[in-house]
Order: sequence, then C-alpha cells, then structure tokens
Amino acid sequence: MTSPKDLKKNLRREALGRRDALDPFWRVEAALEMAETARDRVAVEPGQIVSGFWPMRSEVDVRPLMFALRENGARLCLPAILDKTTIVFRELVRGAPMVDMGFGTIGPHEEAAVLDPAVMLVPLAAFDARGHRIGYGAGHYDRAIARLIEKGQAPRLIGIAFDCQEVALVPDEPHDVIIPEILTESGLRRFAPQL
Repeated sequence: MTSPKDLKKNLRREALGRRDALDPFWRVEAALEMAETARDRVAVEPGQIVSGFWPMRSEVDVRPLMFALRENGARLCLPAILDKTTIVFRELVRGAPMVDMGFGTIGPHEEAAVLDPAVMLVPLAAFDARGHRIGYGAGHYDRAIARLIEKGQAPRLIGIAFDCQEVALVPDEPHDVIIPEILTESGLRRFAPQL
C-alpha cells in the first residue's frame, strides 16, 4: 500500500514534469493573461494586503498579476523563509532592497514590515478538482495559513498554476489546507466547499 506522502511525491514529480515541458514563451503569455483575469476577477480593497511569490523554475510568473492587483490598490508582500518550518510575509515596496531567499527566489530585506495577507496567491505543484493542492513538500504555506486562522483571520486563498498541473485526485491528509479558488490560464475556478 502506497502512503499518501509517497502518492503526493509521485503526483508532484509528474505535474512538475508537465509544467517544466511547457514552452517558456507560452508561459510568459499565459502569465500575462492570468494578470488580466486577476485584474477583472480578484477584487481588492484599497490598502488590502496581498501576498504573492517570486517565481522559481517553471512556476507561473505572478509578478504581472501582483502588479495588476497593486494598480487596483493592493499592498503587496512576499514570503520570507525564516527557518525550515516558518515563513512570514514581508512588504514589497518599490525600490526597497531584495535579498536571496534560497530555492532560487528573492524577497524583501529583513527590515521590511511583516504583514498578514488578506489575499494569498498560493504556489503549488499540483491540484485536483476539489481544491486540494500539493505543495513542494515543506508545508510552509499550510503552517502559515494555519497561523493566520489561529489569529482569527481568514485569508482568501487563490492557488496559482497552469492547467497541466491538475491531477485526478490529491490524497487527503489531516494537515492539508483546501484552496477554494485556482487561477490558471483558463481562468479563475471556484470549488464548492467540502461537507
């Protein structure tokens, strides 16, 4: 019997393989289309805090999407990895220093304000039609979301992926956070809450 962890590992590898095989020029066009969709479909209040992420490897480049939301009034922040289990979200301010965060990504310097996002653009390796996601295996986002919920906050979670990252079924584990919305090049999909 294969464990949920091993199943996820295989699904992650396969989905990332499909994502890596996408034409890089097509990925740029898809990211720009997704930014247009977000501009039209992801409402933000002036000053509302939105967390994005600096793209690594073949991830969707969410920078155009983040800047579209900034034009609509959002304050932006990016994850900063503090240790093997913890990320915080530091404010992204034009002209402020950026530092290497490891994993081929960068983020705001440690002097940047730490913010609690009201809207989170969540990176993922794979997802299914129920809104279950497979991350990269470290659990950073699951724990960060759990911390926000413990503080009485309920951030709007929007997974960011390409259609090719969808899988038939993500194995359920108790710590998993369900993502109610996924933005891909096909548009913004909302999933019904699980009963």
